[in-house]
Amino acid sequence: MTAPDPVVTPAQCERTGTEVVYDRVAPLAGEEPAPADGVPAVPAPVDGTGCHGGRDEMRRAAAAAGKSETLERYARDYPTGPHDQPQSMCPAFGSLRVGLRMRRTATVLSGSACCVYGLTFTSHFYGARRTVGYVPFNSETLVTGKLFEDIRDAVHRLADPEHYDAIVVTNLCVPTASGVPLQLLPKELNGVRIIGIDVPGFGVPTHAEAKDVLCGAMLKYARAEAEQGPVSAPRNARSGKPTVTLVGEMFPADPMGLGMMLDALGLAPGPVVPTREWRELYAALDCAAVAAIHPFYTASFREFQAAGRPIVGSAPVGLDGTAAWLEAVGAACGVGAERVAAAKARFLPVISAALGRNPVRGRITLSGYEGSELLVARLLIDSGADVRYVGTACPRTAWSDPDREWLETRGVQVRYRASLEQDLAALAEYSPDLAIGTTPVVQAAKQRAIPALYFTNLISARPLMGPAGAGSLAQVVNAALAGRERFETMRTFFDGVGSGDTAGVWTEKPRPRPEFRAAYERQIAKLAARRKAEEVG
Repeated sequence: MTAPDPVVTPAQCERTGTEVVYDRVAPLAGEEPAPADGVPAVPAPVDGTGCHGGRDEMRRAAAAAGKSETLERYARDYPTGPHDQPQSMCPAFGSLRVGLRMRRTATVLSGSACCVYGLTFTSHFYGARRTVGYVPFNSETLVTGKLFEDIRDAVHRLADPEHYDAIVVTNLCVPTASGVPLQLLPKELNGVRIIGIDVPGFGVPTHAEAKDVLCGAMLKYARAEAEQGPVSAPRNARSGKPTVTLVGEMFPADPMGLGMMLDALGLAPGPVVPTREWRELYAALDCAAVAAIHPFYTASFREFQAAGRPIVGSAPVGLDGTAAWLEAVGAACGVGAERVAAAKARFLPVISAALGRNPVRGRITLSGYEGSELLVARLLIDSGADVRYVGTACPRTAWSDPDREWLETRGVQVRYRASLEQDLAALAEYSPDLAIGTTPVVQAAKQRAIPALYFTNLISARPLMGPAGAGSLAQVVNAALAGRERFETMRTFFDGVGSGDTAGVWTEKPRPRPEFRAAYERQIAKLAARRKAEEVG
């Protein structure tokens, strides 16, 4: 389906979750044609800036094409050490997810067709019943700058204030490496805000941080609007109490639990960032303090700090975490010591009782890429678990320090920017009773007959905070721990069927052919040497 078809409009597609392809069209009604030199030509990509060129080559091409400032900012906000980049999904899924969850927000992608297909498939798999716009390109339109014109025309066609408050345009890897200048798009059309962001896999390490790329850009835009004059009120009436904005995607019950604890301090919960509507951004900025539930939203925190809002790290998980968080929020919002003490006296005994009723006994290693891994580890330890290792794909920030310090004082190895190899090494070193992690970690654990749980679907999709979170993990964790004997039974049953390339049922025993492997390895080495010689020459 193509947008220029006058019978089907983007708004109609929006209701059905259809992907729309925006091609170059003639000047729109009432619009003067762009002059021949009105759009800067995108610098021609050097050979190798396609997807096959590799991260380093694409990074060099992007810098040469005028994206140095963007890449340098990403390098500061999302440092990659000690290794280059964790193994996880395409980062752009994070920013795409944020835009698709917002009301009255259109999303347009510019990137290779295979990337757009994968991103839209994943988004709809996770329930995003919204349109994903796509501006296709080829080598000619990319090199000549026509792709930018196509994007510009797509934005003009979408900018209908009856349907949208904002349009988010995202450059994926190839357009970013080629310098497609989204910053030259109009900031506003017909009252519809235009947000252009670059989310290349060679510049943004994880999908979690890509959420921050878009949230930070939106908060920056909304803050500038608020500084210029009155803005839209939030959809829901405010309580009149000072609010605390909550940063980070959470299980739906957590904001309600946080609201109960904030009410005891004379405060109210503000919007959750990422927000579900543009107008919520104004309310998020108009707060007494910001709770950095997920600590990796560096660009977003920068906007809150520019607005003069204090930021509180960690979250109310477990007994110590809840006590420290109530004290920190109270101090940030000027709440009296007596009121803070009364709130602690109200909630801490309830949490302690819930933890006592739902103990967890067993050695656990934990890893993931959502950003809440340290919080989950704290809750498990408060529940009685012996947690030896926590790996997160996200970076270390000042707002994760309280959790890191608490864990390290209890002998837990905390690994930021953890690679799959480090997670697997921890699995081998600590031989846990339960491994919580990403899909390949879970697979490796089960091959060793170690019970395992997928972090994203089975752990992070549960309440973690306050009284509701205190016993929330025990049922699923204890059920998994009880399955060790079942795994041993399965391993015994399948013993002798082989492993790796000899796995399965064979009429004859597979015979290794190391000479074949050696021949192919020599061919691969010769090919690599030839390519390296061509690069030098």
